[in-house]
Order: sequence, then structure tokens, then C-alpha cells
Amino acid sequence: MTAEAGTDPAADAPSQPESRRRAYLRQFGNRKTLPSDIAAGAVLGIQSVPNALATALLAVVNPVYGIYAYIYGMIGGALTSSSVLMVATVTSAMAVVMADIPQIHDVSNPDQALFTLAMLTGLIMLVLGLLRMGRVVRFVPASVVTGFVTGVAVNIILAQVADFTGFAAEGSTRIDKVFHTAENIESWQWQAVAVGLVTIALIVGLGRTRLGAIGMVIAVVVGSAMVPVLGWSGVATVGSISPVPSSLPGPVLPDLSLVVSLIVPAISLAFIGLVQGAAISTSIPNPDGEYADASGDFRGQGVACLAAGVFQGMPVAGSMTGTAVNLTAGAKSRLAPILASIVMIIGILFASGLIAAVAMPVLAGLLIVIGFSIIRPREIWAVWRTGATSAVVMIVTFVLTLIMPLQYAVLAGVVLAILLFVLRQSEEVRLKRWVFGGELLPLEVDPPEHLRAHSIVVLAPYGSLFFAAAPIFEQRLPKVTPSSRGAVVLIIMRDKLDLGNTFIKVLARYNAKLNKVDSVLKLVEVTARAYSQLESTHVLNEIGDENVYPATERVGESITQATLAARGYVDEHDPKSHPEDD
Repeated sequence: MTAEAGTDPAADAPSQPESRRRAYLRQFGNRKTLPSDIAAGAVLGIQSVPNALATALLAVVNPVYGIYAYIYGMIGGALTSSSVLMVATVTSAMAVVMADIPQIHDVSNPDQALFTLAMLTGLIMLVLGLLRMGRVVRFVPASVVTGFVTGVAVNIILAQVADFTGFAAEGSTRIDKVFHTAENIESWQWQAVAVGLVTIALIVGLGRTRLGAIGMVIAVVVGSAMVPVLGWSGVATVGSISPVPSSLPGPVLPDLSLVVSLIVPAISLAFIGLVQGAAISTSIPNPDGEYADASGDFRGQGVACLAAGVFQGMPVAGSMTGTAVNLTAGAKSRLAPILASIVMIIGILFASGLIAAVAMPVLAGLLIVIGFSIIRPREIWAVWRTGATSAVVMIVTFVLTLIMPLQYAVLAGVVLAILLFVLRQSEEVRLKRWVFGGELLPLEVDPPEHLRAHSIVVLAPYGSLFFAAAPIFEQRLPKVTPSSRGAVVLIIMRDKLDLGNTFIKVLARYNAKLNKVDSVLKLVEVTARAYSQLESTHVLNEIGDENVYPATERVGESITQATLAARGYVDEHDPKSHPEDD
């Protein structure tokens, strides 16, 4: 059937922006998915209250700031992330880092510093997302992530010793405080220990039943109820640490005078949060079966973190734990985290007294369970078996997380991984000689130690030739001596898409050595970009344009052309010789 005259078949089709808008709105579900989203929102919202309090406790900030961060982080993330089911909350790793940031504990207005840190972290995330930098997470080695996450898990467990035992230990590090606590066991508050142990037992036991995530909420309620029921007034509660408001916070502005001092912690928090969020982007598909765009999730996490900071919350990012609870509870769309936030808002407005009654040993027990759950023995073993370099990076990163502030430990781990990678790449440079000998396929052998007179040597380099690798490549080239006259060396460059300045200088030096003894260097299968770099550095003039053979679609074509020219050169300089058929 044809369209009627004078009409445009595309006129009735929705525009591209309208199409995207409709697709976005469909991600909020429909009547069929609404019951599942309501149930998931209720579970996630109830479970998030103790988690929010615990992570704030871990960061050594007012517990209510954890609740605010959860409320507005989940809403911001649900509205803007590419991952439809991602839940943006405060993560344990980020909380441990915040505990080590003096700017949010030692300044005259620590609360304002915390909110400014959240907004600055969110801004960094958002900018990285707008620049489509999601691809950078693939450069973070698994060894760094595994070492850091394991170190964070141990830090989480160690940080709970004081609240779990009721003993205020002294020491410059968490490890020192643990030893001090162990040496003063007679001073422990055994009522607090009992509450913590009951909480751990209930979380572990009920978590294996059909109750699932709700079992955690039951454990928190039962553990906290032990304090008034048994009359253990000496056990600290959230209310005894700080008052819990019964209203929602108003927006605040950042303190610009703190930006410079907070920039490094903000970068570290953004890096940690984005790496954790990337695990969601790459492992959990959207309801339509497609995987989310990592850069889109960067933007979504940035908006979530900004929203949390503006409304007096801690920095947030994509949470694997929160997302897992959301999925397990049956979430089908973006609506579930928003409903979870509404559940938390109801709790703040009408049940602030119950939140204040949560016992501190209960939160300590909850965090201890979370800490042990973060440790992944299989991943540790996998990295260990990968090789010595990966194992060293993992161990060093792990140790650094225990002895230095986490915002520097993770960056140090990445730097170490890069340095070891460069070292390993430089050691893996191989140089082989191709000998044709009249056969269709070449024989690959080791290159000669010295370059013979009137010989043709075809060399194939393997591995990276950047930085430290270039000098190693130079050392493995055949040595040029006064007796190396009339020879031709061909170097295959087909897979060298980009040449570093150090490698180009190596080529220039070797060419100069060959020219001194009337020998020639020929570069074959040269890519267009490599040719451009040789030209811009004027090394092309030194080698000679006639000795540089661009790569063609037919593999080996320029090698054949260069070899024929090389034979002509050798015959011209020694007509009686019989050059090696290389």
C-alpha cells in the first residue's frame, strides 16, 4: 500500500526525543509491575534504615546523615542512572574512606564539610559521565580492586570493635585499637557484647530462611529491644549518640572555602564509587535484556551524590548490596527505589523515636556481618593464581588500606599496578627473525647477534614498544659492526598503530649506525598513523621515504616489495654475493 499523495509517511512517526522520552517513561513500569515494585520498595526501604545508620556510624558522622543520603541518593539514582534497577546509596567502602578524612571531622563546621564533600564528589562523577569516561574503569586492575575491597572489609570489621565491646580503645590506627581492646578484656561491657552476638546470630540465621533481607530488620529490632526489656541502660543507642530529627532536611549550599582541601578525598570517593557502580553496569542487565551504559551510570551516580549533598547527606554511589536487595525483593522498574525512599521518609516523620532506640552494638554486629560478606575468597585465589605481579599488587593494596588513609591507599594501588604493568610489558618484548628460504610461509627464529655483511634480515617485534620497552628492543637488534657493510634490515611494523617518541629515537639511532657502514634500514607494513609520526619527527627524512613501505590491505605485500628492493641493494654492493633468503 502506498502513501496518499501530499502526505509524509514519517509525519506521524514520533520524533527521536519523543521516542527517547517514551522509552524512559516505560522504565517506570506499568499496572502489571506495580505490585512487585511496591513490595520491593517496602523491603528495600525498611532494610535501608539500619543500613543507613550503620554506614553513617562507620563513617563516624551523625547517623541521620546516612538516612538522608539513602533517601535522596536512591531518588536521584533511580531517576537518572542508565541501569534501571541500580540503587544509589552510601557504600561501606566509601564510608570507611570518609572515616579517615580529617576535613570532615576536625574543622569548625564538620557537617558543612561533609555536605560539601558529597556535592564535590557528585560533581566529579557527573563531569566524568558527561565526558563519557565510563570506559576508564576497565583500566583498573582486578588485583587492585580485590586488594582494596578485602582491605575495606577488614577495616569495617576492625572499626566495630569499640561499639561491639563497649570499650573505648586508644591507638593511632584501627589495628592498634584492636590490640588495646584485646589487652583490656576485663573492661569490656558484656551487655553490649551479648546484644551484638545475638544480632549477628539472627542476621546469619534468618538470612538463610525465606525472610531474606527482612531477617536483617528483624535482627535489628530484636537486638535493640533487648536493651529496654532487660534493663541494660548502659548500652549506647543511636539517640544517645545524636538526636534523630522528625522532619526532612532543607537544601544547603557548599562551603567553597573547603573545596581545595577536599578535592583529593572527593576524587578518591568518586573513583571508588564509580568502580563499584561499574560492577552493576557490567553484571546486571536492564529489564529489556540490554546492559547499561557505564558513562550513563556515571552521570546518574553524580546526580544522586549531588542530591544527597544538597539535602544534608553523605556521598553515595551505585551499591551492589542495595541493588541485590532490590532485585531479590522483586523490583521490576525504576519505581522501586523511589518507593523505598518514601518508606524511609515515613519512618523519619512518624517513627524517629524507634530509630533513636536502635542499639549501637546492633549496628556494630550488622557491619561485622557486612564486612565478612564483602570478602571474596574465590576472587582472592583467582588473582593469586594469575601471576606474581597481580599477587604483589593485591597484597600491597591490601596492606596500604590497613596502614594509611583509604583515599590514598586506592590511588597508590592504581599507581603501583600501572608501574608493574609497564615493567612487565617491557620485559615481554620479543624480537624474532623471519626466514623465508623460498618457502611460502616464513620460519621464525632468533635474530643474529651481529649483522653479517651483504645479508637481508627481516625482523618481527612482539609486545609493547613504549617507554621502558624501547631500549630493550634496541638491545636485541643485531649489532652493527664495521664488517656489517652492504646489509639490509627490515622491521615489520604492521601492528604498531602508535609509535612512542622513545621508540622513534631508537629507530633513528639504529638507522644512523647502519648508514655508517653503507647498510640500510627498511620499515615495512607501516600504519598510516605511524607514518605520520615518522614524518612529523623528521625521522622519515633520515631513513628515507623510499625505505618506508606503508601497510596495504593484502598482508605481506609491502614485505615482498621491500625484500625485492633489498636484494637489489645487496646485489648492487656485492654482485658476487648470495644474500641470505630471509
